[in-house]
Amino acid sequence: MSRLKEINAKELFSMIQDKNHLELVDIRTPAEVKRGVIPNAKILPMHLIPLNIDYFSLSQNQIVIYCRTGSRSAQACRFLNKQGINNVINLRGGITKWSSGGLHLDPTPLDTIA
Repeated sequence: MSRLKEINAKELFSMIQDKNHLELVDIRTPAEVKRGVIPNAKILPMHLIPLNIDYFSLSQNQIVIYCRTGSRSAQACRFLNKQGINNVINLRGGITKWSSGGLHLDPTPLDTIA
């Protein structure tokens, strides 16, 4: 079984700056999303991930999944790994670590997946 891929907020910020082929997926609830998102994030509530497996399996990019603290997104990554999808990365510490590190939040998401 493959090990969970994770990055921290500083590593993610660097990847975004380097313009790597990267997608951000916020799996928090609509109420949590209203507090702000990481710039260019797409929204997909966690419970809809099983209905959107194709989004992950068809993507050619690395997909960073995040939630508030990193535990739900770690679960989501493990679920996707079990489906044979290995291009997903968990943001360790979630958006909490991102914002506590002084990194910018956008008031609205880039798009909604589902």
